[in-house]
Amino acid sequence: MHLEKLNSNTNIKKLLSEIGVDSGGVNILSAKSQMNIIYIKDLHVGAANILKQDALSAGADLAVPRGTVLAKTPTVDCLLIATTRQLQTLAKKELAQPFGLKELAKKLSDIININKPKNVEIMGVINANDDSFFKSSRFSESDALSRIEKMIEDGASSIDIGAVSSAPNSKVVSVEEELSRIEGIYKLIYEHKLYERVKFSADTYEPEVVKRALDSGFKIINDITGLANDEVCRLVAGYDAQAIIMHMQGNPQTMQANPVYDDLLDEVYNFFQERIEKAQSFGVKDIVLDVGIGFGKTLQHNISLIKNLGHFLSLDKPLLVGASRKSMIDKIYPCEIAERLPGTLEIHMESVRNGAEVIRVHDVKEHAQALAVHKALNA
Repeated sequence: MHLEKLNSNTNIKKLLSEIGVDSGGVNILSAKSQMNIIYIKDLHVGAANILKQDALSAGADLAVPRGTVLAKTPTVDCLLIATTRQLQTLAKKELAQPFGLKELAKKLSDIININKPKNVEIMGVINANDDSFFKSSRFSESDALSRIEKMIEDGASSIDIGAVSSAPNSKVVSVEEELSRIEGIYKLIYEHKLYERVKFSADTYEPEVVKRALDSGFKIINDITGLANDEVCRLVAGYDAQAIIMHMQGNPQTMQANPVYDDLLDEVYNFFQERIEKAQSFGVKDIVLDVGIGFGKTLQHNISLIKNLGHFLSLDKPLLVGASRKSMIDKIYPCEIAERLPGTLEIHMESVRNGAEVIRVHDVKEHAQALAVHKALNA
Protein backbone atom coordinates (compact mmCIF):
# COMPACT_ATOMS: atom_id res chain seq x y z
CA MET A 1 0.00 0.00 0.00
CA HIS A 2 1.14 3.56 -0.69
CA LEU A 3 -0.43 7.01 -0.58
CA GLU A 4 -0.29 9.91 -3.05
CA LYS A 5 -1.15 13.48 -2.03
CA LEU A 6 -2.97 14.86 -5.08
CA ASN A 7 -3.13 18.46 -6.25
CA SER A 8 -6.34 20.34 -5.45
CA ASN A 9 -6.74 21.00 -9.19
CA THR A 10 -6.85 17.28 -9.97
CA ASN A 11 -9.57 16.32 -12.44
CA ILE A 12 -11.52 14.36 -9.83
CA LYS A 13 -14.23 13.20 -12.25
CA LYS A 14 -11.63 11.68 -14.56
CA LEU A 15 -9.83 10.00 -11.67
CA LEU A 16 -13.05 8.56 -10.20
CA SER A 17 -13.92 7.10 -13.60
CA GLU A 18 -10.43 5.63 -13.97
CA ILE A 19 -10.70 3.73 -10.69
CA GLY A 20 -14.07 2.29 -11.75
CA VAL A 21 -16.64 4.32 -9.79
CA ASP A 22 -20.12 4.15 -11.37
CA SER A 23 -21.46 7.28 -13.09
CA GLY A 24 -23.85 8.17 -10.26
CA GLY A 25 -21.06 7.92 -7.73
CA VAL A 26 -18.77 10.05 -9.91
CA ASN A 27 -21.24 12.94 -9.78
CA ILE A 28 -21.88 12.63 -6.04
CA LEU A 29 -18.23 12.27 -5.03
CA SER A 30 -16.92 14.99 -7.34
CA ALA A 31 -19.45 17.42 -5.81
CA LYS A 32 -18.07 16.50 -2.38
CA SER A 33 -14.54 17.39 -3.49
CA GLN A 34 -15.25 20.92 -4.72
CA MET A 35 -14.83 23.50 -1.96
CA ASN A 36 -16.64 26.85 -2.19
CA ILE A 37 -16.10 29.98 -0.10
CA ILE A 38 -19.03 32.37 -0.41
CA TYR A 39 -19.02 35.85 1.09
CA ILE A 40 -22.54 36.81 2.16
CA LYS A 41 -23.10 40.49 2.95
CA ASP A 42 -25.87 42.14 4.96
CA LEU A 43 -27.54 38.87 5.94
CA HIS A 44 -30.41 39.22 8.44
CA VAL A 45 -29.03 38.16 11.81
CA GLY A 46 -31.92 35.71 12.26
CA ALA A 47 -31.08 34.16 8.90
CA ALA A 48 -27.43 33.93 9.91
CA ASN A 49 -28.28 31.95 13.03
CA ILE A 50 -30.51 29.56 11.08
CA LEU A 51 -27.99 29.17 8.26
CA LYS A 52 -25.21 28.50 10.78
CA GLN A 53 -27.10 25.55 12.24
CA ASP A 54 -28.20 24.23 8.85
CA ALA A 55 -24.64 24.50 7.52
CA LEU A 56 -23.25 22.55 10.48
CA SER A 57 -25.91 19.86 10.08
CA ALA A 58 -24.91 19.51 6.41
CA GLY A 59 -21.22 19.20 7.29
CA ALA A 60 -20.40 22.75 6.15
CA ASP A 61 -19.81 25.87 8.25
CA LEU A 62 -20.75 29.52 8.39
CA ALA A 63 -18.27 31.98 9.85
CA VAL A 64 -20.15 34.76 11.63
CA PRO A 65 -19.09 37.79 13.73
CA ARG A 66 -19.00 37.65 17.52
CA GLY A 67 -22.38 38.48 19.02
CA THR A 68 -24.40 37.04 16.12
CA VAL A 69 -26.15 34.50 18.34
CA LEU A 70 -27.30 37.39 20.58
CA ALA A 71 -28.50 39.38 17.57
CA LYS A 72 -26.45 42.43 18.55
CA THR A 73 -26.78 43.90 15.05
CA PRO A 74 -29.71 43.61 12.58
CA THR A 75 -27.49 42.28 9.78
CA VAL A 76 -24.10 40.61 9.55
CA ASP A 77 -21.49 39.67 6.98
CA CYS A 78 -20.52 36.00 6.93
CA LEU A 79 -18.46 33.40 5.08
CA LEU A 80 -20.09 30.16 3.99
CA ILE A 81 -17.56 27.35 3.56
CA ALA A 82 -19.02 24.30 1.87
CA THR A 83 -18.48 21.65 -0.76
CA THR A 84 -20.71 21.75 -3.82
CA ARG A 85 -22.60 18.76 -2.43
CA GLN A 86 -23.23 20.62 0.83
CA LEU A 87 -24.39 23.70 -1.10
CA GLN A 88 -26.91 21.52 -2.89
CA THR A 89 -28.28 20.38 0.48
CA LEU A 90 -28.45 23.94 1.81
CA ALA A 91 -30.07 25.30 -1.35
CA LYS A 92 -32.97 22.89 -0.81
CA LYS A 93 -33.16 23.38 2.93
CA GLU A 94 -33.21 27.20 2.95
CA LEU A 95 -36.17 27.36 0.54
CA ALA A 96 -38.43 26.79 3.55
CA GLN A 97 -36.71 29.27 5.86
CA PRO A 98 -37.61 32.92 6.69
CA PHE A 99 -35.54 36.14 6.82
CA GLY A 100 -34.60 36.17 3.14
CA LEU A 101 -33.11 32.68 3.12
CA LYS A 102 -35.39 31.64 0.26
CA GLU A 103 -33.69 34.24 -1.94
CA LEU A 104 -30.31 33.07 -0.70
CA ALA A 105 -31.25 29.49 -1.64
CA LYS A 106 -31.91 30.56 -5.23
CA LYS A 107 -28.55 32.33 -5.40
CA LEU A 108 -26.82 29.23 -4.05
CA SER A 109 -28.50 27.21 -6.81
CA ASP A 110 -27.13 29.66 -9.38
CA ILE A 111 -23.62 29.17 -8.00
CA ILE A 112 -23.97 25.40 -8.08
CA ASN A 113 -25.00 25.46 -11.74
CA ILE A 114 -22.05 27.60 -12.89
CA ASN A 115 -19.67 25.84 -15.27
CA LYS A 116 -16.29 27.25 -16.23
CA PRO A 117 -15.58 27.25 -19.98
CA LYS A 118 -13.80 24.21 -21.41
CA ASN A 119 -12.20 26.10 -24.29
CA VAL A 120 -10.45 29.46 -24.30
CA GLU A 121 -10.16 31.77 -27.29
CA ILE A 122 -7.27 34.10 -28.05
CA MET A 123 -8.09 37.58 -29.34
CA GLY A 124 -5.07 39.21 -30.98
CA VAL A 125 -4.56 42.97 -30.67
CA ILE A 126 -3.24 45.30 -33.36
CA ASN A 127 -3.51 49.07 -33.48
CA ALA A 128 -3.71 51.55 -36.33
CA ASN A 129 -2.65 54.53 -34.25
CA ASP A 130 0.75 56.01 -33.44
CA ASP A 131 0.08 56.51 -29.72
CA SER A 132 -0.78 52.95 -28.70
CA PHE A 133 0.96 52.28 -25.37
CA PHE A 134 2.71 49.14 -26.72
CA LYS A 135 4.77 50.08 -29.77
CA SER A 136 4.94 46.54 -31.17
CA SER A 137 1.15 46.37 -31.48
CA ARG A 138 1.12 49.32 -33.91
CA PHE A 139 0.92 48.69 -37.62
CA SER A 140 0.21 50.55 -40.82
CA GLU A 141 -1.92 49.76 -43.83
CA SER A 142 1.19 48.66 -45.73
CA ASP A 143 2.05 45.82 -43.34
CA ALA A 144 -1.49 45.04 -42.17
CA LEU A 145 -1.89 41.92 -44.30
CA SER A 146 1.28 40.25 -43.03
CA ARG A 147 0.48 41.10 -39.40
CA ILE A 148 -3.01 39.64 -39.69
CA GLU A 149 -1.72 36.52 -41.47
CA LYS A 150 0.85 35.98 -38.72
CA MET A 151 -1.77 36.25 -35.96
CA ILE A 152 -4.00 33.74 -37.74
CA GLU A 153 -1.08 31.31 -38.12
CA ASP A 154 -0.12 31.77 -34.46
CA GLY A 155 -3.58 30.73 -33.26
CA ALA A 156 -5.80 33.79 -32.90
CA SER A 157 -9.53 33.04 -32.91
CA SER A 158 -10.28 36.73 -33.41
CA ILE A 159 -8.35 39.93 -34.06
CA ASP A 160 -9.24 43.23 -32.40
CA ILE A 161 -8.36 46.32 -34.44
CA GLY A 162 -8.55 49.87 -33.13
CA ALA A 163 -7.37 53.29 -34.22
CA VAL A 164 -7.76 55.29 -31.00
CA SER A 165 -5.69 54.79 -27.87
CA SER A 166 -7.63 54.20 -24.67
CA ALA A 167 -4.57 54.34 -22.43
CA PRO A 168 -4.78 56.65 -19.40
CA ASN A 169 -4.60 60.34 -20.39
CA SER A 170 -4.75 59.52 -24.10
CA LYS A 171 -5.80 62.24 -26.52
CA VAL A 172 -9.40 62.59 -27.67
CA VAL A 173 -9.67 61.82 -31.40
CA SER A 174 -12.42 62.94 -33.75
CA VAL A 175 -14.54 60.44 -35.67
CA GLU A 176 -13.07 61.78 -38.91
CA GLU A 177 -9.53 61.16 -37.69
CA GLU A 178 -10.41 57.66 -36.46
CA LEU A 179 -11.91 56.77 -39.84
CA SER A 180 -8.94 58.17 -41.73
CA ARG A 181 -6.63 55.90 -39.72
CA ILE A 182 -8.70 52.74 -40.04
CA GLU A 183 -10.68 52.88 -43.29
CA GLY A 184 -7.88 51.54 -45.52
CA ILE A 185 -7.42 48.52 -43.27
CA TYR A 186 -11.15 47.82 -43.28
CA LYS A 187 -11.09 47.85 -47.09
CA LEU A 188 -8.11 45.50 -47.13
CA ILE A 189 -9.89 43.00 -44.85
CA TYR A 190 -13.02 43.16 -46.99
CA GLU A 191 -11.27 42.90 -50.37
CA HIS A 192 -9.11 39.94 -49.29
CA LYS A 193 -12.07 38.30 -47.54
CA LEU A 194 -9.95 37.86 -44.45
CA TYR A 195 -13.16 37.80 -42.39
CA GLU A 196 -13.74 34.30 -43.76
CA ARG A 197 -10.58 33.08 -42.01
CA VAL A 198 -10.86 34.74 -38.60
CA LYS A 199 -13.35 36.85 -36.67
CA PHE A 200 -12.57 40.56 -36.67
CA SER A 201 -13.39 42.87 -33.78
CA ALA A 202 -13.61 46.66 -34.02
CA ASP A 203 -12.29 48.46 -30.96
CA THR A 204 -14.53 51.52 -31.19
CA TYR A 205 -17.60 53.16 -29.69
CA GLU A 206 -18.39 55.58 -32.52
CA PRO A 207 -21.53 54.60 -34.49
CA GLU A 208 -20.10 55.68 -37.84
CA VAL A 209 -16.97 53.59 -37.33
CA VAL A 210 -19.03 50.68 -36.02
CA LYS A 211 -21.14 50.67 -39.19
CA ARG A 212 -18.08 50.86 -41.43
CA ALA A 213 -16.54 47.89 -39.61
CA LEU A 214 -19.70 45.78 -39.79
CA ASP A 215 -20.04 46.56 -43.50
CA SER A 216 -16.45 45.32 -43.92
CA GLY A 217 -17.14 41.85 -42.49
CA PHE A 218 -16.42 42.49 -38.82
CA LYS A 219 -18.46 40.33 -36.43
CA ILE A 220 -17.49 41.82 -33.06
CA ILE A 221 -17.78 45.32 -31.61
CA ASN A 222 -15.47 45.88 -28.64
CA ASP A 223 -16.96 48.91 -26.88
CA ILE A 224 -14.99 50.31 -23.94
CA THR A 225 -18.01 52.44 -22.98
CA GLY A 226 -20.11 49.30 -22.48
CA LEU A 227 -22.75 50.13 -25.13
CA ALA A 228 -23.46 53.57 -23.70
CA ASN A 229 -24.57 54.77 -27.14
CA ASP A 230 -28.04 53.57 -28.22
CA GLU A 231 -27.10 53.77 -31.90
CA VAL A 232 -24.25 51.32 -31.33
CA CYS A 233 -26.76 48.94 -29.74
CA ARG A 234 -29.04 49.25 -32.76
CA LEU A 235 -26.19 48.60 -35.19
CA VAL A 236 -24.86 45.56 -33.32
CA ALA A 237 -28.36 44.09 -33.14
CA GLY A 238 -29.13 44.90 -36.78
CA TYR A 239 -26.01 43.12 -38.04
CA ASP A 240 -26.43 40.26 -35.54
CA ALA A 241 -22.91 40.95 -34.27
CA GLN A 242 -21.27 40.19 -30.94
CA ALA A 243 -20.91 42.98 -28.39
CA ILE A 244 -18.10 43.11 -25.88
CA ILE A 245 -19.34 45.16 -22.93
CA MET A 246 -16.45 46.55 -20.90
CA HIS A 247 -16.60 48.19 -17.49
CA MET A 248 -14.79 51.49 -17.09
CA GLN A 249 -14.99 54.05 -14.31
CA GLY A 250 -14.83 57.50 -15.90
CA ASN A 251 -13.15 57.85 -19.30
CA PRO A 252 -9.58 57.35 -20.59
CA GLN A 253 -8.72 60.95 -19.76
CA THR A 254 -9.86 60.70 -16.10
CA MET A 255 -10.15 57.03 -15.20
CA GLN A 256 -6.84 56.64 -13.35
CA ALA A 257 -7.00 59.94 -11.44
CA ASN A 258 -8.36 58.38 -8.24
CA PRO A 259 -10.51 55.29 -8.83
CA VAL A 260 -12.64 54.51 -5.76
CA TYR A 261 -15.35 51.88 -5.19
CA ASP A 262 -17.58 51.22 -2.20
CA ASP A 263 -17.86 47.58 -3.30
CA LEU A 264 -15.86 46.76 -6.42
CA LEU A 265 -17.35 43.36 -7.28
CA ASP A 266 -20.94 44.43 -6.69
CA GLU A 267 -20.57 47.68 -8.63
CA VAL A 268 -19.03 45.97 -11.66
CA TYR A 269 -21.65 43.19 -11.43
CA ASN A 270 -24.52 45.68 -11.27
CA PHE A 271 -23.07 47.60 -14.22
CA PHE A 272 -23.01 44.41 -16.27
CA GLN A 273 -26.58 43.55 -15.29
CA GLU A 274 -27.80 46.97 -16.42
CA ARG A 275 -25.91 46.92 -19.72
CA ILE A 276 -26.92 43.34 -20.53
CA GLU A 277 -30.55 44.33 -20.01
CA LYS A 278 -30.09 47.38 -22.22
CA ALA A 279 -28.33 45.40 -24.97
CA GLN A 280 -31.00 42.71 -24.97
CA SER A 281 -33.77 45.34 -25.12
CA PHE A 282 -32.27 46.43 -28.47
CA GLY A 283 -32.05 42.83 -29.67
CA VAL A 284 -28.35 42.16 -29.07
CA LYS A 285 -28.05 38.41 -28.51
CA ASP A 286 -24.32 37.65 -28.41
CA ILE A 287 -22.67 39.36 -25.42
CA VAL A 288 -19.21 39.05 -23.87
CA LEU A 289 -18.24 40.81 -20.64
CA ASP A 290 -14.88 42.50 -19.98
CA VAL A 291 -14.12 43.58 -16.40
CA GLY A 292 -11.88 46.35 -17.77
CA ILE A 293 -8.45 45.71 -16.24
CA GLY A 294 -6.73 49.09 -15.89
CA PHE A 295 -9.81 51.11 -16.79
CA GLY A 296 -10.52 53.11 -13.65
CA LYS A 297 -8.91 50.60 -11.28
CA THR A 298 -6.00 50.54 -8.89
CA LEU A 299 -3.59 47.61 -8.73
CA GLN A 300 -5.62 46.05 -5.91
CA HIS A 301 -8.85 46.50 -7.86
CA ASN A 302 -7.30 44.71 -10.84
CA ILE A 303 -6.01 41.86 -8.69
CA SER A 304 -9.39 41.46 -6.98
CA LEU A 305 -11.21 41.27 -10.31
CA ILE A 306 -8.84 38.64 -11.67
CA LYS A 307 -8.98 36.53 -8.50
CA ASN A 308 -12.77 36.78 -8.29
CA LEU A 309 -13.80 36.40 -11.93
CA GLY A 310 -16.03 33.53 -10.83
CA HIS A 311 -18.32 36.12 -9.23
CA PHE A 312 -19.41 37.19 -12.72
CA LEU A 313 -19.99 33.71 -14.15
CA SER A 314 -23.54 33.70 -12.75
CA LEU A 315 -24.38 36.34 -15.38
CA ASP A 316 -24.14 33.45 -17.86
CA LYS A 317 -22.01 35.36 -20.38
CA PRO A 318 -18.47 34.62 -21.58
CA LEU A 319 -15.82 36.64 -19.75
CA LEU A 320 -12.95 38.42 -21.49
CA VAL A 321 -9.77 39.56 -19.77
CA GLY A 322 -7.30 41.90 -21.43
CA ALA A 323 -4.28 42.63 -19.24
CA SER A 324 -1.66 42.32 -21.96
CA ARG A 325 1.51 44.21 -20.96
CA LYS A 326 -0.51 46.62 -18.80
CA SER A 327 0.99 48.81 -16.10
CA MET A 328 -0.31 46.65 -13.24
CA ILE A 329 2.63 44.36 -14.02
CA ASP A 330 5.09 47.23 -13.58
CA LYS A 331 3.49 48.04 -10.21
CA ILE A 332 4.20 44.49 -9.03
CA TYR A 333 7.58 44.02 -10.71
CA PRO A 334 9.06 47.26 -12.11
CA CYS A 335 9.90 46.79 -15.77
CA GLU A 336 9.56 48.32 -19.21
CA ILE A 337 6.54 47.55 -21.42
CA ALA A 338 8.69 45.33 -23.65
CA GLU A 339 9.58 43.20 -20.61
CA ARG A 340 6.03 42.49 -19.43
CA LEU A 341 5.26 39.29 -21.34
CA PRO A 342 5.95 36.87 -18.43
CA GLY A 343 3.66 38.87 -16.13
CA THR A 344 1.03 39.01 -18.85
CA LEU A 345 1.07 35.24 -19.26
CA GLU A 346 0.65 34.67 -15.51
CA ILE A 347 -2.28 37.09 -15.26
CA HIS A 348 -4.02 35.54 -18.24
CA MET A 349 -3.48 31.94 -17.07
CA GLU A 350 -4.86 32.87 -13.65
CA SER A 351 -7.82 34.49 -15.41
CA VAL A 352 -8.42 31.26 -17.35
CA ARG A 353 -8.30 29.25 -14.11
CA ASN A 354 -10.93 31.57 -12.70
CA GLY A 355 -13.33 31.44 -15.64
CA ALA A 356 -12.12 33.65 -18.51
CA GLU A 357 -13.21 32.37 -21.91
CA VAL A 358 -11.43 34.99 -24.04
CA ILE A 359 -8.03 36.56 -23.47
CA ARG A 360 -7.11 39.69 -25.42
CA VAL A 361 -3.37 39.66 -26.12
CA HIS A 362 -0.55 41.25 -28.08
CA ASP A 363 1.52 38.05 -28.14
CA VAL A 364 -0.62 35.36 -29.76
CA LYS A 365 1.89 32.55 -30.25
CA GLU A 366 3.20 32.73 -26.69
CA HIS A 367 -0.34 32.59 -25.32
CA ALA A 368 -1.27 29.68 -27.60
CA GLN A 369 1.67 27.75 -26.13
CA ALA A 370 0.79 28.71 -22.55
CA LEU A 371 -2.83 27.66 -23.04
CA ALA A 372 -1.80 24.32 -24.54
CA VAL A 373 0.42 23.60 -21.54
CA HIS A 374 -2.25 24.82 -19.12
CA LYS A 375 -4.81 22.50 -20.73
CA ALA A 376 -2.45 19.51 -20.52
CA LEU A 377 -1.70 20.19 -16.86
CA ASN A 378 -5.39 20.40 -16.01
CA ALA A 379 -6.67 17.52 -18.14
